[in-house]
Amino acid sequence: MPSTSALPPPDPSARARVVVANISPSIDGGQSRVKRVRGDRLAVQVDLLLDGHDKVAGLVSYRQGTTGAFGEVALVSLGQDRFGAEIALTTVGVLQFTVAAWVDEFATWAWGFDRKLDAGQEVTVELLQGIALVTAAARRASGTDGEALGNYTRLLSVEAPLADRARIARDPALALLMQRWPDRTAESRSAIFEIEVDPPLAQFSSWYEFFPRSTGRDGRHGTFADAETRLPYVADMGFDVVYLPPIHPIGASHRKGPNNTLQAGPEDPGSPWAIGAAQGGHKAVNPALGTLEDFRRFVARAQELGIAVAIDIAFQASPDHPYVREHPEWFVRRPDGSIQYAENPPKKYQDVYPFDFAGEGWQSLWQELASVFFFWIEQGVRVFRVDNPHTKPLPFWRWCLRQVKDRHPDVIFLSEAFTRPKLMYGLAKAGFSQSYTYFTWRTSKRELEAYLTEITRPPISDHFRPNLWPNTPDILPEHLQIGTRATFAARLILAGTLSSSYGIYGPPFELMEQTPRPGSEEYIDNEKFQIRSWDLDRANSLRPIIKRLNRIRRENPALQSNESLVFHPVDNELLIAYSKSTVDGSNLVLTVVNLDAHHRQTGYIDLDLAAVGMVADESFQAHDLISDARYLLRGGRIFVELDPNVMPAHVFRLRRRARTEHTFEYYL
Repeated sequence: MPSTSALPPPDPSARARVVVANISPSIDGGQSRVKRVRGDRLAVQVDLLLDGHDKVAGLVSYRQGTTGAFGEVALVSLGQDRFGAEIALTTVGVLQFTVAAWVDEFATWAWGFDRKLDAGQEVTVELLQGIALVTAAARRASGTDGEALGNYTRLLSVEAPLADRARIARDPALALLMQRWPDRTAESRSAIFEIEVDPPLAQFSSWYEFFPRSTGRDGRHGTFADAETRLPYVADMGFDVVYLPPIHPIGASHRKGPNNTLQAGPEDPGSPWAIGAAQGGHKAVNPALGTLEDFRRFVARAQELGIAVAIDIAFQASPDHPYVREHPEWFVRRPDGSIQYAENPPKKYQDVYPFDFAGEGWQSLWQELASVFFFWIEQGVRVFRVDNPHTKPLPFWRWCLRQVKDRHPDVIFLSEAFTRPKLMYGLAKAGFSQSYTYFTWRTSKRELEAYLTEITRPPISDHFRPNLWPNTPDILPEHLQIGTRATFAARLILAGTLSSSYGIYGPPFELMEQTPRPGSEEYIDNEKFQIRSWDLDRANSLRPIIKRLNRIRRENPALQSNESLVFHPVDNELLIAYSKSTVDGSNLVLTVVNLDAHHRQTGYIDLDLAAVGMVADESFQAHDLISDARYLLRGGRIFVELDPNVMPAHVFRLRRRARTEHTFEYYL
């Protein structure tokens, strides 16, 4: 058995008795940044564990950025050793916070002093202990607080009846002063945690995707100027993000023809994702679209209309990309000396070379690819949709996105990764602001409820923000292929009300294109490989419904976040009902969707009254924001009937009834 002198002395920090544990929100113990948006209130919670009956106190220190002084907000008890504090997030960028806690000696003394005094016990010695604590605090304090504490010391020390001095010791004003000047020499302090505070667009956005080259008249190749004329159409429907597929020069080698055929004719434009030609690569525009100045004018016009422009960043190269000639070390060489083209067996993409992110030239490659984002930021772009990020290393994204966000905190990244769930979440932790989801293939009530509950609840929702897309240029799901107009309308309303961010690939969506390439989930005559002309004025366009939905989303704050999403039981598996509400309960939206595109469905909804802040037998008005019909309802059981041939959904604004001095009226 070793002697006492042979044992290593405890670390001085072990003297701190309070254990700070289970801090939230945090991701993997603080390894990644939690996501919030400007205007949120960050609710920090923590377990403060202390032995015995002593009292504990603590605070959250926080600052905007990674330098400068920390502000402080006190922790308050939530019960069961859990404490919390809130911080208003007023600035876009990184917010750092740390938790400090200590033994509150004065509160501990006051608790024991009161118990003994109330029990009629002798407290002379205890009063002397209290005087010592106040005297020490007076030395720590400054200004008027120091003077006030010194005065309390004198009042408690003078010869006076014990009852009078005890009354002074119990003065609430003294307790407040002591809280402001505690002894923190043996405090416990957590590691620093970081919050990524994004602009509100990162949380609430409506995306519209179109190909600029399909905006020309009479089937000719469209330009940025032509695409500019499409912007009022997009703005009229209420979208706030317009997303363009890659706008760079397109390679000629192994160019794909219509419907992904291997032979391209002289007029075939090729796939925009085969990036790079003699005219340049990722920092150039396709000459057929115009010039860089034309693109900047397009961005400026979009901004005038209240629309952010998102461009696609695809980190891959055509065989004609300047990178292939200038930096062969950035690509994978096969044993025969040729460069490895992209494959997803049995599919082959001979027109695309992937980068070698872990090869000999990885550092210079990473630097160059990060510079691509900075180049387009200089052109006015603040939103990026990133193609297939799951095929690039997570360490690259963590490094690259951090470089961009630390310099331009208002930039937003959308991850286009249809892959394994944990890898999708890993990309979100690496810094992506929003993510594509499996919504595209979730069709039954059970699937939708389970999936949306998973991705809108902590801890997933602390880093993963869903962006729901009913279709993409790559995906025409089977239910749209065989569906009706009601199918398209239902998927639109589900996307736009289940999630605060959603998008559509149009015009194919609003014009309800549903013919696939045989045996696939891809569109026939796909815009990825050819120019298409669209009749945007077709009488059966979904444009009016899309416009109404986006207006509903803008006018109802409840739909602009996801944390309040609640599903309500319906006695019909083909009807799904869910609500969202604001924190103060002033805006409450209940959506009901008929998942059967062919038949009328009826059922009873049992509202979760507690979840929506209502009580049994309460009268309320249900205003259908789609049809403008109004219904007077009472209680939590609601009968609904939805005919898909009329409209497959209700989006109700629920207004509770309140009594004023002379009459009843509904809350707005």
